[in-house]
Amino acid sequence: MTNAEVAQRLLHSVAARIFPGSSPGLRFFKMKKKVYLIHGWGGSSEGGWFDWLKSELEKKGFEVYAFDMPETNEPKIEKWVGYLEEKISPDEINEHTYFIGHSIGCQTIMRFLEKLHKHKRVAGCVFVAGWFDLINLNQEEMKIAHPWVNSEIHFERISDHCNNFLSIFSEDDPYVHLDEVEKFKTNLGSKIIIKEHKGHFEKVNKIPEILEFVR
Repeated sequence: MTNAEVAQRLLHSVAARIFPGSSPGLRFFKMKKKVYLIHGWGGSSEGGWFDWLKSELEKKGFEVYAFDMPETNEPKIEKWVGYLEEKISPDEINEHTYFIGHSIGCQTIMRFLEKLHKHKRVAGCVFVAGWFDLINLNQEEMKIAHPWVNSEIHFERISDHCNNFLSIFSEDDPYVHLDEVEKFKTNLGSKIIIKEHKGHFEKVNKIPEILEFVR
């Protein structure tokens, strides 16, 4: 039995005492669904489709958290993953938790999940313009990207925590080749959506497919 299931049984017991012979108590104690938004390289917690998505998810009753990641113009694995570890308590992660990332934020989520306690499960992950390799970088950008491209990700550990992935790409992304699609299918068993004329999703105001996935 998972921690979430144990907690739910305890809450049910408390509710039964407070509301004998009825179910409103259980509804009152129902766990809140949460979404964590992780922006990309050079990005921030605000603007573009992040603002739209946060608003729409809150309308659906989700708690939404969007962080401003450290040193966003020179992202480092240990600092970005460490930041999530500081901001997100393992006790807050359960089967009602979603993670949504853009670009390098997708890898940050994967590297965060692979370090979680084995028995933690999450509801799902959405990766927008995610990648394991990049194209069209200048020399300085290649230096920054090198650890992200070359440091191993343990996909079997990620699978311990989630088996529900959606990866969204654009056919004209200047940084992410469509060869990455097969990698997300093979390594994560991800559902795939390929859109047209969205570039690296930096000038996109909404992505409706995410709302259809996050329930």
